[in-house]
Amino acid sequence: MKKFKLLFLLLVTIGLFFTGCEKKKIGGVEKIHWDRDMCERCKMAISERKFAFEIVNPNNGKTYKFDDIGCAVLWMDEEKIPWKDKAILWITDAKTGKWIDARNALYTDDSITPMAYGLAAYTKETVPKNHEIIDYKQAIDIIYEVEKLNNKKLEEMKKEATK
Repeated sequence: MKKFKLLFLLLVTIGLFFTGCEKKKIGGVEKIHWDRDMCERCKMAISERKFAFEIVNPNNGKTYKFDDIGCAVLWMDEEKIPWKDKAILWITDAKTGKWIDARNALYTDDSITPMAYGLAAYTKETVPKNHEIIDYKQAIDIIYEVEKLNNKKLEEMKKEATK
C-alpha cells in the first residue's frame, strides 16, 4: 500500500510538472471579467460587451484589454509598441458580442461607444443594412481625427481657463 501511495504521488507530481510547462497558445481571446477588468489606457471598467477590444502581443501572448477601439489604437501609439503591426487584434461584434478579427471586421461610425469614438465592428453576416461601411484602416483614421479634435478642444478650454 505504501508503494502504491508513493507511486501515485510520483505520477501526480510528474503530471503537474508537465501541465505546468505546457506552452500557452498565443493569439486567442482572453476572457474579460465584465465590470471588473479595466481598460489598459483609460482605466475605466470594461462593461460594454458590444465594443470591447483585446490586443495580444505575438511574442509572448500577453493580452491587453480595452473598452473601446479608440483606446486600443491610441494606446499602441502612446506606448510605442514595437510589435504593433504584428499584434493580434480582437474586437467584439456589436450585434452578437462574439470576438472577431479586428483587422478584417467591417465598421460603422455612428454608434454611441464608451469613449465616444463611435466605431462598432461587424462581420459580413451581421453588418447592419443602410449604414456606411468602412474598413479597419478607415476606422483608425477616424480615431486619429476624433483625437485631434478632442485635443484642440482641450487646448481651447485651457486657454479660456487662464483668461
